[in-house]
Amino acid sequence: MLLLHCYRVRHKYSAKKEICILQLLYLGKGSARTRKMAKKKGGPKGKKITLKVAKNSIRITLDGKRRLDLSKMGIAVIPKCLLKLSDVEELDLSRNLIHKVPDWIHRFKNLRWLDLHSNQIDKVPASIGQLQSLLYLNVSNNKLTANGVPMELSQLKNLRQLNLGLNTIDALPSTIGALKELTEVGLFDNHLTAVPPSIHKLPKLKKLNTKRNPIPPPEDEMEAEQQESIQRMKDLYLVNEKDLCNPCATKCQMDRSKLKNFLALSLKPAFTMKPNSTARKNPGELR
Repeated sequence: MLLLHCYRVRHKYSAKKEICILQLLYLGKGSARTRKMAKKKGGPKGKKITLKVAKNSIRITLDGKRRLDLSKMGIAVIPKCLLKLSDVEELDLSRNLIHKVPDWIHRFKNLRWLDLHSNQIDKVPASIGQLQSLLYLNVSNNKLTANGVPMELSQLKNLRQLNLGLNTIDALPSTIGALKELTEVGLFDNHLTAVPPSIHKLPKLKKLNTKRNPIPPPEDEMEAEQQESIQRMKDLYLVNEKDLCNPCATKCQMDRSKLKNFLALSLKPAFTMKPNSTARKNPGELR
């Protein structure tokens, strides 16, 4: 493609004299491709971490372990240079802008503590199951769904604490019940409607947080509440309203209103069945 550019430049010594400059520019396919790539170039923006910065971020914990603390540094992409520090026992990448955990995370063979909370991660890589020394895993406050929780988590046989809270998970793999060493599990603020029974049966489980999930209460718990309400009704005593003082009479009236509302809800049938005579005429209505 040929482009003709004509520039008129006034000579600085003569106002009348003009110089006409002709430029021929050839824009080939390579230049067009480069320009197109420049427009598309974007991706997640964030702070780039060099190996030197990473080395200066290593801390020694109270029990003598080496912790690589890169939290709150605005990281969007986990740099591959961290593999040169893969012998650390603890890795903190929390409160960053990370979208993806690389598959090479399994090369941190000594890792016992991994904190990835408060990022934008939507999937945990299956390779995380190879971190056999891992004791603590925190992936809370991310963008995980049911598809983002891999079955390979069940391979973390030494895991003690697992935090998946503050995500959008609506189902969990039942294989999590294979993590027999788990003592704490955080599932709060998700979209769970049920928790796999295998998790409740974990032998060493001390704390299970499922708060603020749309999980219906167990049937036995609902029956216990109904029985308690019935028992309260049995303990009622009838008195004349005129024998009560004004505050007591007002309170009784309020309690009576609440009781009527409760009875109206609890005694309401789940469905209405028509008489047998009508049902025989229209047998398809009850199917």
